[in-house]
This record gives sequence, structure tokens and C-alpha cells, in this order.
Amino acid sequence: MTKEQEHSLFLAKESHDKRILKITRLLILIVFIIIWEISADLKWVDPFLTSSPSRIVKSAVQIYCEGTLIRHIFVTCFETIIGFILGTVLGALIAILLWCSKFASDVAEPYLVVLNALPKIALGPIIIFWVGNGITAIIVITLLISIITTIISILAGFSEIDTEKIKLLKTMGAGKVQTLYYLIIPASIPNIISALKINVGLSWVGVIIGEFLVAKEGLGFLIVYGGQVAQLDMVMMSIVILSIIAYIMYKVVAVIEKKISAKY
Repeated sequence: MTKEQEHSLFLAKESHDKRILKITRLLILIVFIIIWEISADLKWVDPFLTSSPSRIVKSAVQIYCEGTLIRHIFVTCFETIIGFILGTVLGALIAILLWCSKFASDVAEPYLVVLNALPKIALGPIIIFWVGNGITAIIVITLLISIITTIISILAGFSEIDTEKIKLLKTMGAGKVQTLYYLIIPASIPNIISALKINVGLSWVGVIIGEFLVAKEGLGFLIVYGGQVAQLDMVMMSIVILSIIAYIMYKVVAVIEKKISAKY
């Protein structure tokens, strides 16, 4: 068997394994939904407490017909995307600045650790007084939740770069900017991508926390409102929609990861 034939067989097997994996994931989801629906219909579980797929769909159709569902989804997605972008970009820039100054990095380290451990929801009331009761407060809460993790993750990736390679570039006359551009950032791509993936989840957490506190619209608002008026179908519907959108956002990051990995 030639190398070309072996390579073709390897690619075919890899493609087959990916298809099996996707089918298995889909089947697990379908079986879960069917069991959930049957359990609710037969009263194995209390449908008032757990809802059911059919009741969730009915609730979504009802809110959609009222003309507010798309607005709630749009508001939450807008807040999440803005918070995600700001947290990632500002976190990366601060990490770069700290890498450029060892003294500044050492000074900031204990503060970063404390801020990372601090429950951000505790700052919610203060943020509301600072920036007002609205979307701005939600975005700021989201930013605070994601930015510290981004700084720590990216800075940790920078510190793992082989010091001998850095010394080699210095001996060749490279400055901080050149070292950063040609060595540090390319070598830290996995850590940066990892920070992006983490930020997807943290951004959703921040937005929902913010909407719990101050929102008058959005999926987080629907969850709170549904709980207050004992409409748990609305609560479950909002959670399902959040899960779907979060998965889509994660897949977008995965596509970006493949393109960046192929480039570097």
C-alpha cells in the first residue's frame, strides 16, 4: 500500500469517526428530549416544576406571537457580544502591558488574584449607582467578570514562552514590540483561544447576573419574571434558548480557532 493510499484511508477513517461522534451526540439529545416529554406526560415528574419540551415550545410560540421574544433575545445577545469583545480586547491589552513591564506585573499580581476571587455579583449594587440602571450596568458587570480571567490566562501563556528564544531574539537586536509580534503572540495562540472559549461562558454568566439585577428586558429578565409569576415554562424556555445561543457562540469561536491555527 502506497503512502497516498494510507493517507486516504486515514482521512476516511477520521471523517467516519467525526460523523459517528456527531450522530451519537444528536441521538443522546433526541433520546433525552423524548424521555423528558414522556416523563412529563405520564406524570413521572411534575410538569409544573420541570416543564416539558412541548410546553417550552408552546411558551416560546406564545411570547413570539406577543412580539417580544426576538427583542429579548436580541438584547441579551447584544449585551453578551459587547461584554465579550470588551473583556477579551481590554484583557489582552492589559496582559501585553504587564508583560512589557516585569515590575508592573509583579505589583499587579496580588490584586489580580484578589479581584479574580472576589464575587463580582457583590459589586452589582455599586456598579448600578456608578453607571445607572440599564444596559450599561449589565455590560460593565460582564466586563468585570471576564476581563480578570482574560488577563491572568493570557499573561500565564506569555510567561510559559521559552526564555532562551526570547534571549536569542534580544541578541539579534529585537525590541519588545518585535519580540511580542514575532514570538510571544504566535506562541501564545493556544492560550489566547482558551481565554476566548472561557470568556464565552463568563460573558453569558455576567449578562444573566446583570439582567437578574437591573434588566427590564432580555432572557435573564424572562427567567426572573417567570419565576416571580410561577411560569416555569417561560423559565425553562429562556434557559433552552440561552443554551442554544451559547453553543452557537462557542462554535463561532471554534471556527476562529481553526482559522488562526491554520495561519500559525
